[in-house]
Amino acid sequence: MDPAINYCCRCAAPVSLVVPPGDTLLRHVCPACGAIHYRNPCLVVGTLPVWEDRILMCRRAIEPRRGFWTLPAGFMENQESVAAAATRETLEEACARIELEAVYTMISVPHINQVHVIYRARLLDLDFSPGEESLEVALFDEAAMPWDEIAFRTVAQTLRYYFADRALGQFGFHAESLA
Repeated sequence: MDPAINYCCRCAAPVSLVVPPGDTLLRHVCPACGAIHYRNPCLVVGTLPVWEDRILMCRRAIEPRRGFWTLPAGFMENQESVAAAATRETLEEACARIELEAVYTMISVPHINQVHVIYRARLLDLDFSPGEESLEVALFDEAAMPWDEIAFRTVAQTLRYYFADRALGQFGFHAESLA
């Protein structure tokens, strides 16, 4: 859970946790200047980069889940588009150049206040290497995928959708919420 907000970022007065007029949820409100401090889910964005029949995966060099495999993804920054964030994260974590395709999965993770958005992407070449947040990067086909070492449920679900869609010969958009 997010830590409490104690002081207003506009005027530094102590804030109160109240339901503002016209709202239905508790919010941190500054009684001095009236500022309402909204807290909303974070967007985690990334890619499912494909080369022929293999997917580029990154072994995490950071917590959480250090040493486990994931798709290149991370938190979207302010003043960045979702597509730009996905491309940036792929370059940062796998030093990989990609061409984005369609948004593929959008998975809400309400218990940690996140939404994970993954694009399908095509690797432009095999010139990739571990970025600062990755111990190693590697291409895996379906048979070699390290299922027991996947870092996050959203990544495992995205991979399951991908392999099922590939077997059908068509890719759709997948949206869901994890409990």
